[in-house]
Amino acid sequence: MKRLVMAFSGPSNSGKTTVIEKIVKNFMSKGFKVAIIKHDPKDKANFDVKGKDSFRFFESGADVLVLSPSRSTFFSHKPMDIDESLKLLKDFDIILIEGLKSLKLPRISVFFKDIDESYFYCSMAIASYEKVQQNGLVWLHLDDIDGLCAYILKNAKEIN
Repeated sequence: MKRLVMAFSGPSNSGKTTVIEKIVKNFMSKGFKVAIIKHDPKDKANFDVKGKDSFRFFESGADVLVLSPSRSTFFSHKPMDIDESLKLLKDFDIILIEGLKSLKLPRISVFFKDIDESYFYCSMAIASYEKVQQNGLVWLHLDDIDGLCAYILKNAKEIN
């Protein structure tokens, strides 16, 4: 099976993280290997603690790979584009991308409360509680995780 990529967009607090978590659990329960690429446009994410060895190694200028019994964490000083990121995730069946709405990828925009039509231009589908009837957009109910997963399997971009 080729790898599948689907992107998600929506304003802050629109429910993206919650619906992606549910989709991941659904796919993983069916044996799929799933990875997520999370866009951090304001560079707010922190992955280490000042004073710890790995933080100090990273501050030295080196890229750092931390291997633990239950996880591996890679810290790099080099920003990556989407193609470089996808190469790192070559062993996964499904890759979900949160954000990066400028990418030309199949995309579901998520709206827990208010529908923001400014996301329609980059979306193939809308996941919300309120039914959206916009020409060319598919509406998916936010609580229909099986339906969302079926939509992803049918419409995600296939990559090598």
